[in-house]
Amino acid sequence: MITTPSQQFSRSVAITGAGNGLGRDIALGLAARGYIVFGTAMSEAEVEHLKAASDGRVRLTVCDITKEEMVKAWATGVSDFVGNSGVNILISNAGVLTPGPLEVLALDAVRREFEVNVFGALSVMNAFLPALRKARGRIVQVSTWTASVPLPFNGPSGASKAAMEVFSTVYRAELKSFGIDVVIAVAGNMRTGGPAKTVAALARIGDEMTPEQRKLYGQPFATFSDKLNDMQSAGLQSDQAAKRIIEIAEQIPAPTIAPVGDDAAEMLRASRELPDLEQNALRLKIVGLS
Repeated sequence: MITTPSQQFSRSVAITGAGNGLGRDIALGLAARGYIVFGTAMSEAEVEHLKAASDGRVRLTVCDITKEEMVKAWATGVSDFVGNSGVNILISNAGVLTPGPLEVLALDAVRREFEVNVFGALSVMNAFLPALRKARGRIVQVSTWTASVPLPFNGPSGASKAAMEVFSTVYRAELKSFGIDVVIAVAGNMRTGGPAKTVAALARIGDEMTPEQRKLYGQPFATFSDKLNDMQSAGLQSDQAAKRIIEIAEQIPAPTIAPVGDDAAEMLRASRELPDLEQNALRLKIVGLS
């Protein structure tokens, strides 16, 4: 249980996936700006590390957001801490990536991505709405440009984030009368710790293919893997991506959708302006399959 602090604070934020990568840098960045920061972590080591790194301003809780009871317990603890001040910002950042040919991917792996990226995110948002209403706060949903320009071999990620963009749009309308803003932060490629995980995931999928699957998809998937690794390695540094998301979280008036990185801005423009045939050609070009 989170106890009431002796010191006063003016602003609070809750962040999912705050124990490492982008979420960690967002948490530290907001703590440096005077927020008291609550977040989810995957281990006690992450909890202690962020507590020390932030002089106690970042308070993480080990929480699997796919477990509704854990989410409710976390949100209740945060709400008890902040009391009538409520929560000013909720940043829905946690996510997983399941690359691979759709014919090859196990359905359980796709379900897991939706459990984290969609149902977990919905669970967190609903759990924090009472505290957000008190503060007339803001929800920031971290998305990806592949929700707008989906790529081959990256279907579950684009589809799950696209689903959350729809839900975020609906929340925006449903929560407007309560003074709650809902913003979609569309991330481009980032060097946030994700690339190493992506390399491992790509290698695992390739290794697990049957000889028949490898004959069908081995070469194009290897090309995609190389391109994806190159794009992520050339992306924004984690602290720069975090800085941009913090800007979006504090921007007045709240944007509806905002890019994180030049590549995200370019892809959002492409999704709006290019005809379907050109978008089809673009998605193949991006992954080296044109």
